[in-house]
Amino acid sequence: MPAKAKDLIIVESPTKAKTISKILGGKFNVVSSMGHLIDLPQKELGVDVENGFEPSYVVLAGRQKVLAQLKKESKGKKKIYIATDPDREGEAIGWQIKNWLFKDREVYRVVFHEITSTAVQHAFEHPHDFDTNMVEAQAGRRILDRIVGYFLSPLLWKKIVRGLSAGRVQSVALRLVIEREKEIKKFIPQEYWEVEAELEKGTSSFLAKLEKIEDKKAEIKNQGEADKLVDDIKNKEFKVLEVKKSEKKRYPDPPFITSTLQQEAFNKLRFNATKTMIIAQQLYEGIDIGEESPVGLITYMRTDSVRTAPEAITEARELILKQFGKKYLPDTPNTYKVKKLAQEAHEAVRPTLIYRKAETLQEYLSPEQYKLYELIYNRFIASQMTPALYLATSVDIQVEKYLFSASGSTLVFDGFSAIYSKNNNGEEEKDKIPELVKDEILHLLKLIPSQHFTKAPPRFSDSSLVKALEEEGIGRPSTYAPIIQTLILRDYMRRIRGYFHPTELGFKVCEMLVEYFPKIIDVKFTALMEEELDEIEEGRLNKLKVLEEFYAPFKESLDFAQANIKKEVVTTDQVCDKCGKPMIIKWGRKGKFLSCSDYPQCKNSKSITSGVKCPQENCGGELIERRGSRGFFYGCSNFPKCTFTSRDLPEPKEEK
Repeated sequence: MPAKAKDLIIVESPTKAKTISKILGGKFNVVSSMGHLIDLPQKELGVDVENGFEPSYVVLAGRQKVLAQLKKESKGKKKIYIATDPDREGEAIGWQIKNWLFKDREVYRVVFHEITSTAVQHAFEHPHDFDTNMVEAQAGRRILDRIVGYFLSPLLWKKIVRGLSAGRVQSVALRLVIEREKEIKKFIPQEYWEVEAELEKGTSSFLAKLEKIEDKKAEIKNQGEADKLVDDIKNKEFKVLEVKKSEKKRYPDPPFITSTLQQEAFNKLRFNATKTMIIAQQLYEGIDIGEESPVGLITYMRTDSVRTAPEAITEARELILKQFGKKYLPDTPNTYKVKKLAQEAHEAVRPTLIYRKAETLQEYLSPEQYKLYELIYNRFIASQMTPALYLATSVDIQVEKYLFSASGSTLVFDGFSAIYSKNNNGEEEKDKIPELVKDEILHLLKLIPSQHFTKAPPRFSDSSLVKALEEEGIGRPSTYAPIIQTLILRDYMRRIRGYFHPTELGFKVCEMLVEYFPKIIDVKFTALMEEELDEIEEGRLNKLKVLEEFYAPFKESLDFAQANIKKEVVTTDQVCDKCGKPMIIKWGRKGKFLSCSDYPQCKNSKSITSGVKCPQENCGGELIERRGSRGFFYGCSNFPKCTFTSRDLPEPKEEK
């Protein structure tokens, strides 16, 4: 008697397929689609803007073999389960596979937010239909992005250089980076001075800062004013005017969502957003930790919800009680406010099994996996603990017309911060103030004047840019890292020592878009579009209505731009050494270069040097910015005779 044919399960990645196959014990044939198989065509619009924005999907180049293999694997199978990721993208991937290959077959949608034995088996016991609202929302986003990219990119080719591209959401993110850079460039630092007094009581000393002069904020503009104040104050009596003490509670942060995970991973581990998501994907899809099958260690990492499953909270509370004691456990579970339109079906990013502590997994994880898992684990446990308690002290000190103040705090009870400290009973102090009473006279040790300058806003980092995108409502959990990566790959901005610097090319692209398409790269308009896509997913808005309302003003701007945009020509004072015509600046795949203005009759071109001489002895060349597989670097103009390279531009040598 022939063996009963196994049912088929389709997921996106081979790692996920391997983990699920082992969890289900060989009862199913689990295969991978390797991501997207069907999409809009690459070399044409693929959207009928005149007839309801109907998309024309095609099989992606090189993916026919995967589709053929899926069809082959499905032969003889009674049931087909599609277990792609639990978000819009995953829903759309599964929907397209179903409609392309299995229209007349019995196909079930299976969703789980963590790849554990319990979650996976429960999901397969409760399969359901596809969520067509999610599919519609994803299709709406894809169509919007295609329309913008398809029509804007040729305009960039016309004005700047062929090969450039513009994205709907990426362009808005670029605008944020550009506007920040403009603020920095126009900022003029202002000098100011501060005066601190080091005061003594018994064997204790502390610092107090000059805050007010005759009940007005102390504003000291230069050293002369500071020195004059010091001379006036130094021989006067420092008398305690008022002492205030209060207990302050510091509450734990909610468990991670995608954006806060990316921010904290950058701040604590210096991981960029892309790196964080790659490692999180590994932890989600399954790690071999010496058990019967690989285990998904965290819940799905693309989420904007801080909701947590009740059973996970129960497990966390049991662990807190056992490991830390009753005073670390709140009477009722901590709850956190969910932002508007967050996808409530999703959970926060948390460990899948609370008793699987980071240190017990260290031998199975890479150093980077371990660090990120520990970050996620500690954050989740802390989110269900009691607040930390501090005793805060503030002191006002009168010196005739001058008012000094000092503040400090002492940790009374560590609360949730115990999870971050091996010594749970260790006392944490910050600017500890000795015991003082009103009218007490203090001994002055010294006065300390110090020079400062007002600071410009810092450039965006992975952390702060993701935070800005989230706060402005631009993009969604699945798009933050790709937005950043796309802008870097296009060389519209560069990550230098962890911070984003827009390039000259980035400025040119942004300026053109602001001039001709101000609404498309308006922050508020883009945020509204994101909300409307969310409402399509919730079933409250019609996709066609959203597309029509977007396309009408876009088409108006497009027609104007197509009629008015002209090629930008930047002349130089250099002449072509072949024909004598002026040289102009052009842009290419590797940056800007000099080209003869008589092109194509004269095809002479040359690199633009940095003006910095090559540091190699007896070389005589100049350094040129070049682009390689690992990004930009500086190389000698005498290459290949001279092979000097550097990531950063060396300081010019002084002429002897």
